Amino acid sequence: MARWNSTEFTEFILLGLTDNPKLEIILFVLFLIFYIITLTGNLGIILAIRLDSRLHTPMYFFLNNLSFLDLCYATIITPRTLVNFMSKTKAISVKECAVQMYFFAGSVTTECFLLGIMAYDRYVAICNPLLYSVVMSKKICVQLVAGAYTLGYLNSTLHTITTFRLPFCKTNKIDHFYCDVPPLLKLSCTKTTMNEILMFIFGGFAETSSLTTIIVSYTYIITSILRIRSSEGRKKAFSTCASHFMAVIIFYGTILFMYLRPTSTYSMSQDRVASVFYSVIIPMLNPLIYSLRNNEVAQALKKIKTKYCCKGK
Repeated sequence: MARWNSTEFTEFILLGLTDNPKLEIILFVLFLIFYIITLTGNLGIILAIRLDSRLHTPMYFFLNNLSFLDLCYATIITPRTLVNFMSKTKAISVKECAVQMYFFAGSVTTECFLLGIMAYDRYVAICNPLLYSVVMSKKICVQLVAGAYTLGYLNSTLHTITTFRLPFCKTNKIDHFYCDVPPLLKLSCTKTTMNEILMFIFGGFAETSSLTTIIVSYTYIITSILRIRSSEGRKKAFSTCASHFMAVIIFYGTILFMYLRPTSTYSMSQDRVASVFYSVIIPMLNPLIYSLRNNEVAQALKKIKTKYCCKGK
């Protein structure tokens, strides 16, 4: 796919979040705790949805995929970061760097589209409940998710190939804790204008198309909810959207800050903090948001916990 021999380096050095050994130990413990919570939370939601027949609906089919994506891109980044905290060299091969970028960018972009699909699902459920089973049939749900993965990984393929065709001759030190497009463009000794344009256009398409879907969907949703006369009915309708809405705000706020701006305003110190948030914190927060804000998920998790705890006893 990409011309690996276009670079003079065989490996990169990930400078990470800090060069302070004591702080690295603290960060190692924190990242390990975050990752364990991420694994437990997302696997718990996936297991709950698989085992509880009441959750075999389009809404939870999409949530199942959201948890899978969170699990994927947390696993792509965090274990390698944990190793680097304890390593002196912090080296990563060029091919391994490309693979990390490919799967991380693909998972994040797919999640953008998936959040848009989930908003549309809530729109149909609240605004057109009589047509819900037809509009959101199993076949259509599978096609929507397949489309999200296809577009997500096509975008990732484009950026990975165009980035690793660049000659990296300035330095092999990446001022980041994982391989991402903006810090790698900084290492190129040629103009990266075309890469920046492609990143802005295709990354912007993923962001704006899904965000537009979310905004339009929630505009109709809120309008429909306000028309409900029963306070209990309004509360129930809001509760089905609250978790998704919180996840959207956290995810898109961070991603928009990271990518939809010119490299002239690129600040590594700011972006490292933002990157920790959406690559480590968000995958941990999403299952907590859905388990705390969604009664059906919370009940399913309690049911599984009770079942397996009783077996253990």
